[in-house]
Amino acid sequence: MAISGSPKKLAQDIAGGFTSLSQSGLKQYTPADLKTILTHLAIVTRELRAEQIPLEDVPAVKAKNMKLSRLNQAAMVVRAYAKKRRIPL
Repeated sequence: MAISGSPKKLAQDIAGGFTSLSQSGLKQYTPADLKTILTHLAIVTRELRAEQIPLEDVPAVKAKNMKLSRLNQAAMVVRAYAKKRRIPL
């Protein structure tokens, strides 16, 4: 099944905590879809790291770190699922 909506929007929703990826939820995607998801997770991660936040703004720094954590966890879930299913990415 193809990705519903924009893959970049999916990655942004994952960063925001509105959506999460799980091993069972990834079964509906093709190997090409998984590669697209992983690519867009990396793009959103890169954009988020490029944001400049003043160090005095502790809540904003914490929110940024939480978003990065969610994106890294989602990428690890996709890679682990692909490795388990022997899907080359």
